[in-house]
Amino acid sequence: ARRWMRDMADGIAPADSVGAKVAFFSLEMSADQLATRILAEQSRISSESLRMGKISRAEFGQLAAAAAELENLPLFIDDTGGLTIGGLHTRVRRLQRRHNNEIGLVVVDYLQLLTGSGKNKDGNRVQEISEISRGLKTLAKDLNVPVLALSQLSRAVESREDKTPMLSDLRESGSIEQDADMVWFVYREDYYVASKEPKRPVEGDSAKVHEDHNAWMAEMERVYGLAELIVAKQRHGATGKVRMRFDPTYTKFSDLAE
Repeated sequence: ARRWMRDMADGIAPADSVGAKVAFFSLEMSADQLATRILAEQSRISSESLRMGKISRAEFGQLAAAAAELENLPLFIDDTGGLTIGGLHTRVRRLQRRHNNEIGLVVVDYLQLLTGSGKNKDGNRVQEISEISRGLKTLAKDLNVPVLALSQLSRAVESREDKTPMLSDLRESGSIEQDADMVWFVYREDYYVASKEPKRPVEGDSAKVHEDHNAWMAEMERVYGLAELIVAKQRHGATGKVRMRFDPTYTKFSDLAE
């Protein structure tokens, strides 16, 4: 969306822009919560500080500048809860008509919070998720627009030693894997290392306690702030991993080279 704004300012025709107008369907977070996250990332002020209202005069200036820059951002957030897959289709089509068919990306956060058509009378959730997954695929094909759908993972990932997500971890349906052209996972090893912190040593503790905690700290230092984007499925290309940087203060992922 930001690239689209820059291209328009540079006089590039919408059809030639690398960027796009974005429709974001936030079924979990409210529009205000999502806007706070975006402002935090853009202004480089922590989300917590924004929520608590604890910002300095200088930070207020940063916030105002970020808000001004984002004011005309072609990002359209819909936080309507309980959307059906049919309702989603209707809203996206309406947005496309309103914005001259320039919506270039649809984001759904997240897939499992959509509901089906109600035709599945036996309450089979797996079948309902399959219907939703197929519906998103149909939406993408009918409107010729990429759809990025976030998905929950099953709890199986928590029960094994290696926490790296796999295709089989997609929750409630293999149809997500089948219908998607690409499946990406974001994996942060530091999240799991942090949860295994051993006893913090205090005066009088044994050398073993100190050694264990020092080893844990060294491991945390190795992985802190790093993430992997795992391309687990790529219908038209290769799979693999891309290392990224993660800044928890602003909930921001970025290129490791930045």
